[in-house]
Amino acid sequence: IFGPVLCIFSFKSQQEAIERANNSRYGLVSAVFTTSMERALLVSGAMETGTVWINCYNALHVQTPFGGYKMSGNGRELGEYALAEYSEVKTLTFRMNEII
Repeated sequence: IFGPVLCIFSFKSQQEAIERANNSRYGLVSAVFTTSMERALLVSGAMETGTVWINCYNALHVQTPFGGYKMSGNGRELGEYALAEYSEVKTLTFRMNEII
């Protein structure tokens, strides 16, 4: 299956919900719906996905990096992080005063 998939399960604890969500070979996006900002930050930090939407879904912006974890891809598209795919870092070190 490739495309939007929604699985609805009941769970007894926040930890169980996180473990179920992370029990996948894929990790492109996830969404957390809650009225608690503290819970949203805790859960989104524990999610093994490249993007976590909080109280929304499919909110993309050209300056926001997009890409996945695990089998959902390498690197990032969009935003400043995408430039890393097209560049190579090099360090130049030189002495500023006269060589004796």
